Amino acid sequence: MTDFVWEPTREYVERANVTRLMRKHGIEDYHELVRRSQDDPEWFWAEAIADLGLEFFEPYDKIVDDAEGPQWPRWFVGAKVNLTYNCVDRHAAGALANSPAIVWEGEEGATRTLTFSALGAEVDRAANGLVALGVREGDPVGVYMPMIPEAAIAAYACAKIGAIYLPIFSGFGAPAMSTRLNDAGAKVLITADGFWRRGTKVAMKTVADEAVAASPTIDKVIVFRRFPEDDCAMTERDLTWDEVFADRSDRCAPAKLDPEAPYMIAYTSGTTGKPKGSVHVHGGFLVKIAQEVAYQLDARPGEVLYWVTDMGWIMGPLEIVGGHANGSAVLMYEGAPNHPAPDRLWDICARHGVTILGVSPTLIRALMPAGERMVRKHDLSKLRILGSTGEPWNPEPYRWFSDVIGGGRCPIMNLSGGTEVGACFLGQAPVIPTKSCSLGTPSLGMAMEVFDNEGIPVRGEVGELVCTKPWPSQTRGFWGSRERYIDTYWSRWPEVWVHGDWASIDVDGYWFLHGRSDDTLNIAGKRIGPAEFESAAVEHPAVTECAAVGVPDEVKGTVVWCFCILRPGTVGSKELEAEVKKAIADDLGKAFAPKEVRFVEELPKTRSAKILRRAIRAQVLGEDQGDLSSLENPSALEAIQKSLS
Repeated sequence: MTDFVWEPTREYVERANVTRLMRKHGIEDYHELVRRSQDDPEWFWAEAIADLGLEFFEPYDKIVDDAEGPQWPRWFVGAKVNLTYNCVDRHAAGALANSPAIVWEGEEGATRTLTFSALGAEVDRAANGLVALGVREGDPVGVYMPMIPEAAIAAYACAKIGAIYLPIFSGFGAPAMSTRLNDAGAKVLITADGFWRRGTKVAMKTVADEAVAASPTIDKVIVFRRFPEDDCAMTERDLTWDEVFADRSDRCAPAKLDPEAPYMIAYTSGTTGKPKGSVHVHGGFLVKIAQEVAYQLDARPGEVLYWVTDMGWIMGPLEIVGGHANGSAVLMYEGAPNHPAPDRLWDICARHGVTILGVSPTLIRALMPAGERMVRKHDLSKLRILGSTGEPWNPEPYRWFSDVIGGGRCPIMNLSGGTEVGACFLGQAPVIPTKSCSLGTPSLGMAMEVFDNEGIPVRGEVGELVCTKPWPSQTRGFWGSRERYIDTYWSRWPEVWVHGDWASIDVDGYWFLHGRSDDTLNIAGKRIGPAEFESAAVEHPAVTECAAVGVPDEVKGTVVWCFCILRPGTVGSKELEAEVKKAIADDLGKAFAPKEVRFVEELPKTRSAKILRRAIRAQVLGEDQGDLSSLENPSALEAIQKSLS
């Protein structure tokens, strides 16, 4: 996992946004820039703001005030700013006014394109409509919508007037929705009547009605008619999108906000108990995301960024804010990436000229069985940057993504952060070589370390991923639960953020992740992450995906069960189970041979394609599975249960 798989060409280096920044300051080596940004973050963030042309209505007096400790920093003290102004307004009034801002495709084939000028007008109409409904600065507004332009318009409209954007995953059921609406105290819900998914119209309004019935703080529900030809039951509190927004003025002055004014409450699903609402603010989220998308994904005007995600997950706001802050067009696709055929994703990229494509490793593993022919049918020559996040890679799908999708000429910008991080801790850059499965270096401005159990920095061995200094986009706590935030991230070592990931740094200074530390398996006294079992399993030619979970054992303490998806046309058997066990034992050592290997047709995943290992483990043990609101395919749990019988 330490082989270099891509070397930056002269063209990549010369054109890169980060090269411009480096040369301005006489920095020749990217690793030197990383070190300087860690040692002197105030210098770095000031220079990034200037380099990217981000605008404050009033200048800041101080970059960061951490008088209350790194848990509670205040960034860009004394300034006034607005996220929507920086992402939309300044482009709508400038040279990019007629450039595409949003390129949309529905699953059934409908398309729309909004220029920055058109996007600005729609955002201002929506902002004026919200004000007319009584929405004020600091009011949370729920947005439960599919991946359509109106989802981005609603988000920007909230930020324009200083209301708090509350994104809700489009696949949530009513209980998950109402939990979030009630926790945030949302005043208004913006939704749609439905969307296309795998050739079927998925109802949203009926789910929203059920959620709102259990959410007493909601005064009004605004409904976008995705299917105007169909009936849609409306209640007294319901208004259509056009009723609220269509006749409003297309001019709305942006609220001039303190950089610490909340922009968004982004919820994560808890293993048990209620989800955590991460609070993100206008100044910090804007600055961190803009620089990350500029210097790591290398986005620029005239290009098309597409991340396969949902606005209800952190990567949705990241692609919208980051792409638009840098003047790029953002592609939004409503449906499943492999419907009606396994090449839908590659077809979309070819037709819309996608230059930056972001995926999860699980999505690539799911698309690989269709074969290279499905990819070769499409012209992907405009792809320049490949992105990934969400989980550790396995070598084979990483190479497939690099060689088949990228043609060996596109670097993989592997990133890792989280909802509470507001961006990324670690990430590759387009001016340094890439290593298979690596995350490159710490993201610029991020003081990252790997600690052993005693809190001592280590190299060449696996330890806890930590951050030792504050950063602009870190959550300003969990909404209504300051102590839960402190207990979750700051309670192990004084003034150190412990993220819950296993990480390592190799001899060349490249960083790797090894799974969640709370997923760690203790096998006969040895600690190992499930990702290593999964990587070993997919090295067997019959296996395309694997999920490994630890199960209590009276003798060994913990044993591993592996649930594997086989390649098309392969039939499971006792002999094949033995082969996969042997492949894992040969890779990891006999002490780590799994107790069981079971073959299943699917694994439980979120819409962002993360495997819910805890749900598998709970199914095996017959325990409470916790919060399953993010689960896209409940049938996978039936498949797990079937394999146990």
